[in-house]
Amino acid sequence: MKRNIAIVAGGDSSEHDVSLRSAEGIMSFMDKDKYNCYIVEVTSNNWKVEYHNETCHIDRADFSFTAKDGRHTFDFAYITIHGTPGENGIMQGYFDLIGMPYSTSGVLVEALTFNKFALNNFLRAYPELHISDSVLIRKGDTVTTDTEQQLAARLGIPCFVKPNAGGSSFGVTKVKHADALRAAIEKAMVESDEVMVEKMMSGTEITCGCFKRANGEIVTLPITEVVCHDEFFDYDAKYNNKSDEITPARIAPETAQRVSEMTKHIYHILGCYGLIRIDYILSGEKGNEQINMLEINTTPGMTATSFIPQQVRASEYDIKDVLSDIIEGKFC
Repeated sequence: MKRNIAIVAGGDSSEHDVSLRSAEGIMSFMDKDKYNCYIVEVTSNNWKVEYHNETCHIDRADFSFTAKDGRHTFDFAYITIHGTPGENGIMQGYFDLIGMPYSTSGVLVEALTFNKFALNNFLRAYPELHISDSVLIRKGDTVTTDTEQQLAARLGIPCFVKPNAGGSSFGVTKVKHADALRAAIEKAMVESDEVMVEKMMSGTEITCGCFKRANGEIVTLPITEVVCHDEFFDYDAKYNNKSDEITPARIAPETAQRVSEMTKHIYHILGCYGLIRIDYILSGEKGNEQINMLEINTTPGMTATSFIPQQVRASEYDIKDVLSDIIEGKFC
């Protein structure tokens, strides 16, 4: 019997449409000999599934749906919502309550990794990890000229202002003058009630994918180097071909090995599950760089041109087998 897989996409953030593109990618990658796959689109008040040219309502009591040919249930949820509620633990909590296995890490890990400031401060407990200094500003906090000067003195200029909970670089600004901080913070507040102002790290930007096989082995994928045409890796760079993505990265083999081991280490520290991607900045002498952790993405993009599929194509693995490992690992 084939397992019925719900590819859960959409969500309530600015990344809704990006998430649907990832769902289409996952649908194309899945092993159709093993799984019956259906895309479930989730928004605040409307959960629906496309089933044989029929749009059906999802019953949130048990995540089932009823079509013309009867009632149907799912065996597994592959979550590819970027942003809330799929990347911050809310959807994971729902699936835990109804006993549905899913593709990502659990509630605590998802909530922690979605909160950039909390994650950075948690990981600072591990001295082997290098993380940039940052300051958190919450909605309602008063940002004055003195605040701008204090932030500039502590973090330096240029610095980055970004939503504390968000992705796809929505609301992110590279601030080059202290008196531009207030406007950048207001822009980021549109995406999140909390904003992180972060010290800029200079160097080579790379990203490394990682997943756990059904046998429990943590595996890293070939590293991608990101070369931006503009100031930083913003939305245009990610989705409108304004960057060069080079896999494998043009870095020393010993650096690649250290990045791979650090990625596995962080995956283990956090107790992750499924595919994740960790972004880094390499600074210093080539071959002996300092590895600076930038961000962790626990529901990475999965279109054909996204980082993870690129990295899988450059590896010894087949994308359909990677997805099967993630699914079957929850039934072992």
